[in-house]
Amino acid sequence: MNILIIEDEARIARRLQRMTAEFFGNRPIQITICDSLQRGLDQITRQLPDLLLLDLNLNGDNGFEVLEQMVAASFHTIIVSANTDKAITAFAYGVLDFVPKPFDKERFFQALNRFISPAVKSDDGMKYLAVKKSGQIRLISISEIIYIKGAGIYTELHLKNGKQELHDKSLELLQQLLPDGFERIHKSYLVNLQEAEKILINPGSRYGLQIKNGEILPIGRSKYKEIKNKVI
Repeated sequence: MNILIIEDEARIARRLQRMTAEFFGNRPIQITICDSLQRGLDQITRQLPDLLLLDLNLNGDNGFEVLEQMVAASFHTIIVSANTDKAITAFAYGVLDFVPKPFDKERFFQALNRFISPAVKSDDGMKYLAVKKSGQIRLISISEIIYIKGAGIYTELHLKNGKQELHDKSLELLQQLLPDGFERIHKSYLVNLQEAEKILINPGSRYGLQIKNGEILPIGRSKYKEIKNKVI
């Protein structure tokens, strides 16, 4: 597992490195520290991390430049910053957690636990999801997403307006970010259950979920009982 820390204060960077190593214990990890925005971007270009720990104020440079360039990137980001007024915007860019400075071990470990435990949700409800298209960043309201479909190395966001947007994060990563109302009903589908209408039982023990726009999405056999209890 590759973990990248972009932090310009050496003392804090070393503390993050030490705490991260302690959290993961004997698990094999590689931790890289970059002390500037440009070095961090160069490192990401050379090797995509599995997890990025990012400060937002880097010697006067704005850490949001990383988020803007990697807005739908296939790795998770945890912000560690004193700029708490930026938290709402950061979550819109798809960060996993926002740890305010000064921080203690318990709060930092809480964020790392979210990284390794998909079922653990943030207390800060995500309201938007950012996508990058033709060099422009758009914020899509979570309430506008009907379902998300796995599509090769991308995912497709299917929206109430009938449009689709591509995202680079996998279904697994998006499931960690999105509110509890989004449910994995199949290996290839993540659905906003507020849009569910009814469950269909087809011959051969095949199940489908009919949503309000009339589409029918497959339900995995292993998911049927769980989804049945959640769709009224």
